[in-house]
Amino acid sequence: MEGVRPGGGPPAGAPGSGSGSGSASFPSLFPPGLHGIYGECRRLYPDQPNPLQVTAILKYWLGGPDPLDYVSMYRNLGNPALNVPEHWHYISFGLSDLYGDNRVHEFTGTDGPSGFGFELTFRLKRETGESAPPTWPAELMQGLARYVFQSENTFCSGDHVSWHSPLDNSESRIQHMLLTEDPQMQPVQTPFGVVTFLQIVGVCTEELHAAQQWNGQGILELLRTVPVAGGPWLITDMRRGETIFEIDPHLQERVDKGIETDGSNLSGVSAKCAWDDLSRPPEDDEDSRSICIGTQPRRLSGKDTEQIRETLRRGLEINSKPVLPPINAQRQNGLNLDRAPSRKDSLESESSAAIIPHELIRTRQLESVHLKFNQESGALIPLCLRGRLLHGRHFTYKSITGDTAITFVSTGVEGAFATEEHPYAAHGPWLQILLTEEFVERMLEDLEDLNSPEEFKLPKEYSWPEKKLKVSILPDAVFDNPLH
Repeated sequence: MEGVRPGGGPPAGAPGSGSGSGSASFPSLFPPGLHGIYGECRRLYPDQPNPLQVTAILKYWLGGPDPLDYVSMYRNLGNPALNVPEHWHYISFGLSDLYGDNRVHEFTGTDGPSGFGFELTFRLKRETGESAPPTWPAELMQGLARYVFQSENTFCSGDHVSWHSPLDNSESRIQHMLLTEDPQMQPVQTPFGVVTFLQIVGVCTEELHAAQQWNGQGILELLRTVPVAGGPWLITDMRRGETIFEIDPHLQERVDKGIETDGSNLSGVSAKCAWDDLSRPPEDDEDSRSICIGTQPRRLSGKDTEQIRETLRRGLEINSKPVLPPINAQRQNGLNLDRAPSRKDSLESESSAAIIPHELIRTRQLESVHLKFNQESGALIPLCLRGRLLHGRHFTYKSITGDTAITFVSTGVEGAFATEEHPYAAHGPWLQILLTEEFVERMLEDLEDLNSPEEFKLPKEYSWPEKKLKVSILPDAVFDNPLH
């Protein structure tokens, strides 16, 4: 439950917010991490020392459901000279370490990131006659924060979020999000590390798909060139009824050229997927045909989890070195060089090491495989083939309903355990499939109707008998049943 109140000074419930705290003791009682962020807000909005603030009634560290302690809401006058309209500016407090006492985030020193290393912001166009900021963006930010806390997957500029619903629960076409650096807020050094500010940008479905097929940064740059679609400060207008490609058809040409030249930076997605090893009879007890078979799915090993997790954490990050870490590589604490440290394995249970005996995690070569995807995941297969494999890269599907993972690799990817001689290989529930360029081109022809998934009925099956490969597109309900 949240409440709206004037903010600015020590927020309600924060140490030092009681009426008995004198001005002399204010600096020591005000949470140092929060003070650092608030200082940056005061720099931007010196005339708004007490903005409206949405606050979690029961703090996350006291068992409440909302990870963000506060979301401050400011009125920004924009910049008429740059054609930037007046808007509401929302700023979160809580993804970074506000307190430094391990109540929420593990304190790891002052040199690295504070908490997850970032806070979220959002810029919403102010409607004519609107005297107070709408509060729904605060709940949107809480939803993203819950994802970060539960998965411990951090966001980076250029990442996208598939939301599949109008951000304000209206009839708006703005149903997804991209993330970028806030154009005004500067990184802050706090006693508990550095905090950067990532801005949420609302986009249409067509713009999200373009970001997936090409890259998020490219679409953000196009949005900046269209004033009604965001302009230089990428302000979200929930009443925008046209995509940037409808406003300016020439922008689609720029995207198509970018895809052809650069490929896609989307290196992995969480999805509804499964795989069967058709090389073995179903009654074989040692069969790892599908991680979703049976009521006790086998789990990924720690090393596998870190490798897949690293791929998924990349999001839309530029992948200039298409290399999969070797299966026996040293674990690096779940880090990318520019990411916040992870305190646990979000895709691996604490008991996974005990569940997987050694003989189940050795790499196995398979003769024939059957891949299963729901409609949304299947629609990404052409992107995987055209935007990733034809550019010498890899693409990973990680199941959201189990520990299954499917990684497609091209012949140019180093460190894979699938090879041209044995193109289908499994390491426990993780399947790798190596596809040659010639086969990729053929698959793209055969899978052409996946580009218009609304036009075919489920289930849909594709088969390449000489390659001993089968792909099925199945209804969502199949993946919700653990015995599928």
